[in-house]
Amino acid sequence: MANSSDVYVVDDDEAIRRSLSFLLRTAGLPSRTFDDAEAFLAEAPGLAPGCVITDVRMPGIDGIELVRRLSEQRLPLATIVITGHGDIALAVEAMKGGAVDFLEKPFKEEVLLAAVQKALNTETRDQQDEGDRQRYRAAFAGLSKREREVLEQVVVGKTSKVIAYDLGISPRTVEVYRAGMMMKTGAKSLSELVRMALLAGL
Repeated sequence: MANSSDVYVVDDDEAIRRSLSFLLRTAGLPSRTFDDAEAFLAEAPGLAPGCVITDVRMPGIDGIELVRRLSEQRLPLATIVITGHGDIALAVEAMKGGAVDFLEKPFKEEVLLAAVQKALNTETRDQQDEGDRQRYRAAFAGLSKREREVLEQVVVGKTSKVIAYDLGISPRTVEVYRAGMMMKTGAKSLSELVRMALLAGL
């Protein structure tokens, strides 16, 4: 079980801070909350190892920059980024910058708790990631050439309309390819499909 100081919620929205704090506490994961990244970064070097939950969009230092700074400082803090619909490209940037996961709002409570437990369990996280990586690569190997082309565009955050224009197909056809990819890989959402692709190294 986590210590009382190893889950940190950094978000400018008080309602989100309260709800996440309550959820974590009821799961036996007490947390500390910060209303902006500046305040958190000021204390970060002295904090116990743990997990940071932050939002992509915040005034001042946003979630992307927070992830980048924590990575640069090599602090033992695994970061989970919360993103709104339409922020997939930013979430991808966050993961490439060092975040261990991202969740698209609204997300189920059990999904967040599972992500936090994985982030906190540093001893098994790398092993789990490697196992997931192999499974995801096998799943993506079954995609058609066109599906992989669409996937490459999805991963960089392009909309169906833009992908359709770039590939010379209709937006409806892009949606069909996306649905096919999710069925073949077992992804339950677009954000999960993107996370799988990133972990697989695509």
